[in-house]
Amino acid sequence: MEKILVTGNLGYIGTVLSEELLKENFIIVGIDTNFYKDNKLHEFNFRKEFLQLNKDIREVRIEDLKGVNSIIHLAALSNDPLGKLNPDLTNDINFIASLRLAKLAKEAGIERFLFSSSCSIYGETNNEQLCENDSLNPLTAYAHSKVNLERELSKLADDSFSPCYLRNGTAYGISPNMRFDLVINNLMGYAFTTKEIKILSDGKAWRPIVHIRDISNAFIAALKAPKDVIHNEVFNVGINFENFQVKTMAEEIQKVMVDCEIKILGKNNPDNRNYIVNFDKIKKNLKYFKPKWNMKSGIEELYDLFNEINLTFKDFQDKNYTRIKQLNYLIENKLIDENLNWN
Repeated sequence: MEKILVTGNLGYIGTVLSEELLKENFIIVGIDTNFYKDNKLHEFNFRKEFLQLNKDIREVRIEDLKGVNSIIHLAALSNDPLGKLNPDLTNDINFIASLRLAKLAKEAGIERFLFSSSCSIYGETNNEQLCENDSLNPLTAYAHSKVNLERELSKLADDSFSPCYLRNGTAYGISPNMRFDLVINNLMGYAFTTKEIKILSDGKAWRPIVHIRDISNAFIAALKAPKDVIHNEVFNVGINFENFQVKTMAEEIQKVMVDCEIKILGKNNPDNRNYIVNFDKIKKNLKYFKPKWNMKSGIEELYDLFNEINLTFKDFQDKNYTRIKQLNYLIENKLIDENLNWN
């Protein structure tokens, strides 16, 4: 059986991906600094049948990689608001430390390095569908770090080391480590707890969205694919019919929660992160990529969970489910320092 190292395995995507890897009988080693360990929105049946290394990716040593066949690299400061918290720190972790990890992996003889990139690197476009070879327009520290790492990883590619770049659409859906700072999850949280679907921008920006379990499926499909299919290749991760304007997402939520009112709070605040993405390549080339979710089923899944646990506004706003709130809390209480090292 193959041994897979998953960085960020205790995070929003990592917890779901780890579960799916176990179902596929992969052996897992997890690395996570565990900033969000108190996140318990709901008691999930989360299997932990793997070796867990509680450490920052900046501290990984080559000894940690012993016996590993492939790496799935998720660990990062994970969104644009965190990039604003400290752009230099975002670069240090998302780019410099990540590139160091890749070089260690190559030195250790690890064959595949699957990098969790982002469709946000397309930035602002003119509403045409963007393919993997189209120009990039990163607008944030987070997006710049993804572009820089893709570029440098490609220079490491050779006969013995195969990096692959999975540019995920905007994730949504239920995770054992829940997040409410993602657009569908956020709109649903407001709808359920306030009866108002609050759009903080003008709602006109386009986004490709993709369910967290379909993202997990994409990484497993890349693990299973022949080497020549994924070697130094980029794949947009998502589905063509899942590109939506934010206001359309709100309207779809209103179909499930009919007593909710849509409120556009940022009519004079357009979001310049605006992109429509084409997903033909992953559908054609990764034969094991079989997405099963769409916006409607994802909204219904969230609605059912919120009803089951009786989600309150206090829960929805809790620091544990918004990345920047939790990190600010840890810093202010001197649990971690300004460089996000545990004290």
